Amino acid sequence: MFRLWGSSHHDQEENDMLRPDSKVKELKVEIGSLSGRSVHYCTDACLKRYLEARNWNVDKAKKMLEETLKWRSTYRPEEIRWNEVALEGETGKLFRASFHDRQGRSVLIMRPGFQNTKSIEDQIRHLVYLIENAILNLPEGQEQMAWLIDFTGWSLSTSVPVKSARDTIHILQNHYPERLAIAFLYNPPRIFEAFWKVVKYFLDAKTFQKVKFVYPKNKDSVEVMRSYFDEENLPIEFGGKATLQYDHEEFSKLMVQDEGKSATLWGFDDKVQRVRIGHSGAEVAPEPVNIAPPASLLVCRVFGHHFRELNETRYESHDPGMFR
Repeated sequence: MFRLWGSSHHDQEENDMLRPDSKVKELKVEIGSLSGRSVHYCTDACLKRYLEARNWNVDKAKKMLEETLKWRSTYRPEEIRWNEVALEGETGKLFRASFHDRQGRSVLIMRPGFQNTKSIEDQIRHLVYLIENAILNLPEGQEQMAWLIDFTGWSLSTSVPVKSARDTIHILQNHYPERLAIAFLYNPPRIFEAFWKVVKYFLDAKTFQKVKFVYPKNKDSVEVMRSYFDEENLPIEFGGKATLQYDHEEFSKLMVQDEGKSATLWGFDDKVQRVRIGHSGAEVAPEPVNIAPPASLLVCRVFGHHFRELNETRYESHDPGMFR
């Protein structure tokens, strides 16, 4: 009897291991033939993310993926260029860090207190651009990124309405599933916590568990964050030992160089352009680089709502699943 149970248990483990592959194959069949950039986008790893986001339900994953492909064909996130969103990044409110976490994941640093513009559309394009860039710079075999959010200087004046936050959430939850590994909210003010209780209405339980509040005087929360980051790489602003310096001109050069990688990756010609960096008048041209394998901030945008808008929107239906 023990032998029989052991054999059955072993078979179940093997079935669980084979399940992702079989579901991916099934989803491939359901999607059918693809063309253009959709062929490159729909890798096995991509299909797995969509399946995970929909609890391995092939029909729901297919619908979600088809909506993403439609969105990408019109929004064209891979074609956004730094000179189109550079103004949004002048203050360093959102940028890709020069270091990775302990798992080799790309890190996006967000500082909502450094908000510098009013156009919600441009802010979303800036966010999408940097999510795409973070994905572009993930090491081989890594699918997710980490977020570090510093709330120094955050106030209601740097916030956006709930409707705009909801629009941002819609893009992130429906078109970048399973891209978030962990998000650390460092030293948020108490008023932010009250807003967070409202925001989690828009998120599913799995996503909510990925968001961690960290307070400098709370040893447990600090230790959790340090388990993800090397203290030598972690900026002082997040309790580490490194110096955080955002140089907009240097970061702009890096982004323009990465656009060469993106053009090669997506299979379109990206002619060398002379790009004006901010208002400094400096111009740079992207240098040839080797292709690398293939998120300000959602959280920044979500919390500065007006209670009148909240009352109008909080009971509307919303499909959960952001970054599942």
